[in-house]
Formats: sequence, C-alpha cells, structure tokens
Amino acid sequence: MKNSHYRLLIIPVLLVTLVCAGCNVFNIEDRPDPNNSELNGVISNPSRADINTLATGTESSLRTDLRIYHINLGMIGREMYRFLAAEPRNTQDLLGGGSSILDPGSFYTSRPWAAFYTSIRNANILIQSASSIEGGTLSDAEKEGVLGYANTLKAYSYLQALDMMNENGIRQQNPTNPQETGPLLSKQEGFNLIISLLDDAASSLSNAGDAFPFTLSSGFDGFSTPSGFLQFNRALRARVAVYTEDWNGALGFLNNSFIDATGDLKNGVYHVYSTDPNDVLNPVFANPQSGAGDSWVAHPSFVEDAEDGDNRVVGNKAILRVDDEGDPNPATLDGLTSSYGLFVYKSQTAPFPIIRNAELLLIRAEANINSSTPNFAAAVNDLNVIRDEAGLPPYTGPLTQEALNDEMLKQRRYELFFEGHRWVDMRRFDRLDELPLDREGDNVWVSFPLPESENI
Repeated sequence: MKNSHYRLLIIPVLLVTLVCAGCNVFNIEDRPDPNNSELNGVISNPSRADINTLATGTESSLRTDLRIYHINLGMIGREMYRFLAAEPRNTQDLLGGGSSILDPGSFYTSRPWAAFYTSIRNANILIQSASSIEGGTLSDAEKEGVLGYANTLKAYSYLQALDMMNENGIRQQNPTNPQETGPLLSKQEGFNLIISLLDDAASSLSNAGDAFPFTLSSGFDGFSTPSGFLQFNRALRARVAVYTEDWNGALGFLNNSFIDATGDLKNGVYHVYSTDPNDVLNPVFANPQSGAGDSWVAHPSFVEDAEDGDNRVVGNKAILRVDDEGDPNPATLDGLTSSYGLFVYKSQTAPFPIIRNAELLLIRAEANINSSTPNFAAAVNDLNVIRDEAGLPPYTGPLTQEALNDEMLKQRRYELFFEGHRWVDMRRFDRLDELPLDREGDNVWVSFPLPESENI
C-alpha cells in the first residue's frame, strides 16, 4: 500500500468512530497524524467504553462508499443503470463502452478499495485495543468475543475487495503496524486469508460466553450475542465455500448458520440507516421516477426475462416509469434506455442486507446440485421455497445438474437482485458472455484493476 494514501483515509474514520456508531465517514478533512496520542491511547490504554465505541464504529464503517461498490457490481452485472449526466464513466467505463477501460485511478476503483481497508484497519485497532487491556477490564471470554467479531468483519471486508478485484488479488493489511505495506495476495491466497479469518473467528466466538462487551445496531437483531454472531459467521463461511467450489463444506457450514426453510426469507444481518443526527441514509435508495439528470433504473432484461407471475419484478423491485400525466416515461442516456425505475430499497432508511436466509437456501441448493454426492431432490425443495414466496409454481424442469444450475442462478438473479451478487455469480459459473450487451462495442469486465495508489 502507498502509506500516505491509507494514512489519510483510515485514521480519521477511527477518530470519528470514537464519537458515535452512526458516524458520517465521508468527511475526511482535518486529517491528524496517525501516531498521535489519541490513537496510541485507545490502543494501549483503552477503557471498556473505548472498546464499545471501537466495535460499534467498526460496524458503522462497513457502510462507507457502498453506493459506488453496488453501482459497480450492478452495472457490470447488467442489473441496473445509473444515468447520471454529470458522470459519463458510469455508462462508458463500467459498461466497457467504445475504447474505455476500467481506470485504476478512478473513484469507482479507489474509493471502495479505501473503504474496505478502512474497515479492516478499524477492526485491527479494535483487536489491538482488546488485547492490551489489563486489570480485568474485559474477561477472557469477552476478549474472545472481540476477536471473533473483529475477524469476522475483517473477512467480510476482504471478501468485498476480492469480489471486485477477482484475479488481480487483494492486499493483506498488516494487523499490528498499518505503516508497513502488507503482501499482495493472489485470488486463491485472498480466499485462504478470508477462510482463515472466518474460522479463527468462529473458534473465538465459541469461547466468548453469553454476551459481547459492546452493543451492536439493530441490523444485528437476533445475532448480537456470540452464539448468534457465530451463525452469521458460518453463513459467510458457506458463501465463501461455494465461491471456492467447496460445495460439500458449504453444506456443513450451513448446518451451523441460521438457515431455515420455513422461516422468513428476509431474516438476516443488515446495514441499517436512519435520519438521526450524525447517521447516514441508505446510499442506494433513489426515487424510481427520478429524472433531472440522475435516474436509477432496472436493466430492461430484468423485466423481459422474468417468469410470468413473479411478484419480485414489476411493481416490486422495478416500477414502470411514468410522467405527471401517468404516461410512460423511459429514462435514456448514452444510447441506453429503460422503462423501469429501480425500487429494491423503498426508502432512504431501508436496511441493506449483508446476508439473509434466502441466500442461504440458494447456497444450499447450489451445494446440493454440485457436490460430489448431488442431491437434486433437496436442491429442488429449497428452490421451491424461493419460488413459492415469489408466487411461482413448483419447479418442473429436468433433474440434471445443468438444468438445476440454470434454475438456481435464475432464482439468485431475481431473489438477490441488486444485493451485490449477479456479476460475481455469472463470473464464477463462467457465464459472463450470457450477460446482455446493449450497444455495439460494449464489454463485460472480469475484474477491477488494483488502484494505482498500490504502485503495482
């Protein structure tokens, strides 16, 4: 890493988190020296209140620049368009228009990357702080809880970075000295790091007692104790397992997660937002009828390819755009058009899922389809849970791996629409060539470049 770059971006977030969990981490002015007494005091002489503030601040920092990250994945995955007249890179660079490339120096590369490493940095400081506490301020079990919590969130941030960078790999941040550049990891090494963090965290959470020494937001309702958080950890571990084609392993991790075929598909862990002072709003909420040079619209194929009767599509996650007289009002920019506004998130305070029950059922279906001992009947059962909730009849297609993978990917497309999965799913099944190209010369990217600040 280029030290000055991360020094400027990361430390202010830490200091802001010392104020509140709902901090606005977009303001990075008045940047202090990272070796100042405030930081050293938190690391070497923390109070119990400091640990709580660091923990809640680490959670809050996960929300930084999610707008850019999800526009990146949503547009390249042909789920949506953001028609922003003042920002042509959305419809040129991200869609591979003409001779454009993904720019390693652009905001769409550097800002999500910096956000991920801000969260990792905050988690590392939390670990250092908890490890330095003396005099019984935290019990041994509570220290294990801090480790399990922080390493799980570190793994999640590394996974988001790897989802973007893919074959270009990620940087491992030095957990104890942020002034030193950590190693650049290949894609497989990146997955190995993520797996190690999640598994180490699971071990810590198993020894963390009945309660954390900090308070989590309502986004972790049902998962705010070590045992509940362990279920969240194992859910993420199952996601990583299918990403690495460890389908047999995924089934085992799911058994220790919160998967529930009879439960609410929305049950899970979320980023939460509010209008409270110093908090932030959902960054990917937009008025589906908005014009005025900034329209968020569903990709036309989302509606065109939908199965008749699917209640997740028109009127739910996509809404017909109309003018004041009620007449159709398509949005158009740069040779692209959509008649449907994007409406996955219904308000500026709508929660945003990190992982939820519907994804776990689809992970189990995928694992049962592709494991060394396939169980097609079990996969169909889980797919039918998703279909039934969408108002669709049971699956009646062929019971073959190819046909069931088609169905599984279709249900992931519609159930997890604009939650950050489509581009990753099509890439890992080697189906990027199936994504629609709406203009001659457009391209579907495989990976983002490492930011130019990495000096690679």
